[in-house]
Amino acid sequence: MKFTILKNDVINVFSNIQGITGRKTNLAITTTVLIKTVDSGINIVATDLETGFDGVYPAKVDSDGVIAVNAKKIYEIIRDFPSEEILFHEVENNWIKIGNDKIEYHIMGMSPDDFPDSPQIEDIELFEIDSVLFKKMIDRTVLISGSGDDKRAHIIGVYFERFNEEEKKFLRMVSTDGNRLSAVIYNYDKEFNLPLGDSVLIPKKGLADVGKFLNAESVVQIGFKDNHFIVKKESETIIIRLLEGDFPDYKDIIIPNEKAYQIDTDRRDFMMVLKRMSIIASETYKGVIYRFEKDKLAVSSTNPDLGDSKEDMNINYNGESKEAAFNPRFFIETLNAIDDDNVILYFADGDKPCLVQGETDKTYITALMPMRI
Repeated sequence: MKFTILKNDVINVFSNIQGITGRKTNLAITTTVLIKTVDSGINIVATDLETGFDGVYPAKVDSDGVIAVNAKKIYEIIRDFPSEEILFHEVENNWIKIGNDKIEYHIMGMSPDDFPDSPQIEDIELFEIDSVLFKKMIDRTVLISGSGDDKRAHIIGVYFERFNEEEKKFLRMVSTDGNRLSAVIYNYDKEFNLPLGDSVLIPKKGLADVGKFLNAESVVQIGFKDNHFIVKKESETIIIRLLEGDFPDYKDIIIPNEKAYQIDTDRRDFMMVLKRMSIIASETYKGVIYRFEKDKLAVSSTNPDLGDSKEDMNINYNGESKEAAFNPRFFIETLNAIDDDNVILYFADGDKPCLVQGETDKTYITALMPMRI
């Protein structure tokens, strides 16, 4: 096997697949990338047995073959290679030479026969979605991740549903970590053919990998088949094995309580107040007290190991005085995911979730559960 690639043609793909090949595993072959020669160049394949990637890229092929080589080392070699053209040459017993006339690496690969087979999924009913908007939906939902040892499906997955409502077609993604819940919705054009199907749970880590491959292309194609979620671009395909489990009933959570007060505030000002209060917080003392008073929000933080802090900010609030405790990090991450300059808080009392939404963008809403201090 012998082929030559251009650095700029493949550097991004080798960077993006590190999330797949870099995961902890007992199967060493999944830390490699499979490279096969094809008519138009090379086929690059990566998998962690739950998320699989397959892409075709241009290359000058001198002889056919297939190799499996450590994905991290290949990426580092290509990333720091001093020239654009890079020659790959399998010599013997899975050893691969990489380089040119001036620089050469001699890397030991693994047997490509040991590489896991990719799922063969045919007759898929795919539908299109705007690439940029889909990436934003992914970013806003995978932002919420549970603790590393929590393997419950509804915590490690994103709930994905398609539905019709009042002659409109929607796609919604919802995620939770048990302390907060975010929902983001995509409204399809009335004339668009959106195939309906069962709601599913897609692993957050797989969606995070998908997000790395989404860019300014106008659309990508997505679909479901045989317990898999499929994302197709022009020359790249990602297949993710779906999770088994149920997602909690969330719809009442993201609807503002009829007794909730609507509080408009500047997103950046509110975020900076929370950042200043977070200075005193720690893993043990992470809660911040929010006291809503007439036209004022008093925020305070106490940590017996460090001290305390407090700050007031003006808000439009005419209700009775109420107090609640929330994790400021959850607020900050939510505010960072909102594009609007102003946000709306829907706050009822210290026992109910506080909803956060942009002033104009109603496609994204987060419910933050109160803490007990």
